[in-house]
Amino acid sequence: MSETPVDGLGYEQARDELVEVVRALEAGGLGLDESVALWERGEALAKRCEQALAGARERVEKALADADE
Repeated sequence: MSETPVDGLGYEQARDELVEVVRALEAGGLGLDESVALWERGEALAKRCEQALAGARERVEKALADADE
């Protein structure tokens, strides 16, 4: 998993790493501390993805509104 701060990741990077986190958690075999750390990283990655999508949605809505004017 990446050590890059979540805020420094683009949408695609965050999404791809989130997929890796989910796979690692589903595969099991991790200790409790490692599982919790991965879960926390996954939560942060999911939030980053949601923020990026919300920003993209706002830009599209603004572009559509500007086109209507």
